[in-house]
Amino acid sequence: MRSWTARHWLWATVAAVVIAAITGTVAGLIPNPVFTRMIEAPWWSYPVWLAAAVLSGLLVGTYAGPRTEQQRTRRGVVGTVLSFLAIGCPTCNKLVVLALGTNGALNWFGPVQPVLAIGSLALLGFALRARLRTTSACPSPVAA
Repeated sequence: MRSWTARHWLWATVAAVVIAAITGTVAGLIPNPVFTRMIEAPWWSYPVWLAAAVLSGLLVGTYAGPRTEQQRTRRGVVGTVLSFLAIGCPTCNKLVVLALGTNGALNWFGPVQPVLAIGSLALLGFALRARLRTTSACPSPVAA
């Protein structure tokens, strides 16, 4: 496997920090005056939040190489979205409340969130593994 350059690590770090800040703020895991949770976050939300941010950042870092390496993947996007749904407050999610009502959000969507968390981390890990395999198989462009 080809080693990462400083550019890869920079993009991965910046992306992980930005993703953690955005998802943590909107999900109410980072205390802020704009978004507040109506229900306290379960203990597992914090490790899932950080793991998803790191995996998403590493996935973004794989795209920092030369243009010849660019390849689209939907798994990473789906994994990041699922992790956001997994760590968010069930009654704060307008779409869930609209579809299921407040009772449905608490009684149906709330218990499903740990499954979404596991699925999101699995998808992010699978997408990262696939990207690392793909990018390491690509030959480095030779300067003419």
